[in-house]
Amino acid sequence: MHSLIESLIKDGPVVTDGSWGTQMQKRGLKRGQCPDSWNLSHSDQVRAVAEEYVAAGSQIILANTFGASRLALANYQLAGKTVEINSAGVRISKEAAGDRAHVFASIGPSGKMLVTGETNPDELRMAFEEQADAQAQAGADGIIVETMIDIEESRIAGMAAKQTGLPVIVSMVYDSGENKDRTMMGNSPEDVAAEISKIGIDGIGANCGQGIEAFLPICRRLRQATELPIWIKPNAGLPEIVDDEAVFRTTPSEFVNFVPDLIRAGANFIGGCCGTDRGFVSAIRQAVEDM
Repeated sequence: MHSLIESLIKDGPVVTDGSWGTQMQKRGLKRGQCPDSWNLSHSDQVRAVAEEYVAAGSQIILANTFGASRLALANYQLAGKTVEINSAGVRISKEAAGDRAHVFASIGPSGKMLVTGETNPDELRMAFEEQADAQAQAGADGIIVETMIDIEESRIAGMAAKQTGLPVIVSMVYDSGENKDRTMMGNSPEDVAAEISKIGIDGIGANCGQGIEAFLPICRRLRQATELPIWIKPNAGLPEIVDDEAVFRTTPSEFVNFVPDLIRAGANFIGGCCGTDRGFVSAIRQAVEDM
């Protein structure tokens, strides 16, 4: 395990941040726009999101780089700005964090499926290595490979991130199957833990897809399957579409009712995903301190 991860979790659960896409939409990001491009065009708005999470008590905040691989940026004709966008995203979060929080750069799915032949392992590897290298060069403290649905793509992204020497955590989405406990590709928490652990990552987790109550059994199963630190970031419930907008109904107080149980289930890092904001982070931080 990387020494930074060891030092972070030695005193108990670590509070991460909340949603990024939801918060940028509140600040004017339009449907169909590239969120990562805001690192260049609306850096003040991106910085505002990061600053709110630091002020709310996040010990780790992410960089706005989730969709900033060359393959994903190509959908917006921005592949040529891959390094610039990733570097700016890390720099913005580092400036907001100062010495009060660590910054983990985010790597999300490429959007290109291996199983359909839209891409191949070598193409994925090169794209993720380019992204991870740019993030490391910009000063990221760690990398979170998140919201993944495919073990093979997760493995490739995780290995690309690990070659930077930074700590790397891989987090999957479990919202499919009869019991909503599998990835979209049909993988169980046990499958993922067994396969992803082989590449020497520093943590494993679950994020997005469902509300926090559904993460309790997932967290327990991950803890039973691995000794790696566990990263958990649930949504603020499932969204409802109101006037063409996604509305999340779970409140911070409802959300944090489950935080003690998540900690007892083995979670080492706790934050929020879609629909969560600084109010959720403040409530999580208080719940962790109360324990």
